[in-house]
Amino acid sequence: MDILEAIGNTSMVRLGKVVPPNCADVFAKLEWENPTGSVKDRMAHAVISRAEEDGRLKPGDTVVEYTGGSTGASLALVCAAKGYRIKIVSSDAFSQEKLDQMAALGAELTLVASEGGLTTKKLILDMIEVARRLSQDPNTYWTDQLNNHDSIAGYYSLGEEIWKQTNGEIDAFVHCVG
Repeated sequence: MDILEAIGNTSMVRLGKVVPPNCADVFAKLEWENPTGSVKDRMAHAVISRAEEDGRLKPGDTVVEYTGGSTGASLALVCAAKGYRIKIVSSDAFSQEKLDQMAALGAELTLVASEGGLTTKKLILDMIEVARRLSQDPNTYWTDQLNNHDSIAGYYSLGEEIWKQTNGEIDAFVHCVG
């Protein structure tokens, strides 16, 4: 099995104690079952695959992104599996564990210094600017996660899985952002 085939098809479990009896059935989708432990694996796989399909990303190219963690780890995993070099712009404001995970998956890290370890608007804008500059290199594809509509495609399979696992009996869906 290719590691990318392990993305998705995560378990769903009923949470029996979060609401009063006979009030509602509440379920949790166990996205930590994805290879990097994050739902972001779905998005990363979709973004890279769609860029390959339409020619924005070609063999031998380098992928660039700015991120604080999970997106970077997921992109690094997908790039490693598909043979792409990846440059991640991040910061000392983010957890050392996430930085280590990205590096372990093959990402080349460029760290932007934060002001006192804080995530500020200025820091994010500085990270975006560094990623923009790196993306100017030839044979580079910037995934640009916050402006890339391909990221949504990664979540289609999530919806399909939930629909199937609930036999189409779902009234509401809640998803965190981060």
